[in-house]
Amino acid sequence: MTQTGNDLEQEIAELTQKRDALRARLVAIEKDYRAGLSADSEEQAIQLENEEVLAGIAKATADELARIEARLEELG
Repeated sequence: MTQTGNDLEQEIAELTQKRDALRARLVAIEKDYRAGLSADSEEQAIQLENEEVLAGIAKATADELARIEARLEELG
């Protein structure tokens, strides 16, 4: 099945929007990492617990971003 011009344009627009959102999410995650740990020891404990989850989110985001960029390259 081939895509019509409108379908292709819509897919590219949707992928571009997702790509931009994922890039923004990665920037926010990197900013969070660079912020370092809080001076408050209780807050540090929470931050350290969340670090593994944040790393998983970053990896999943980067993987999805790579898939979207590859698809955009195919379409481009």
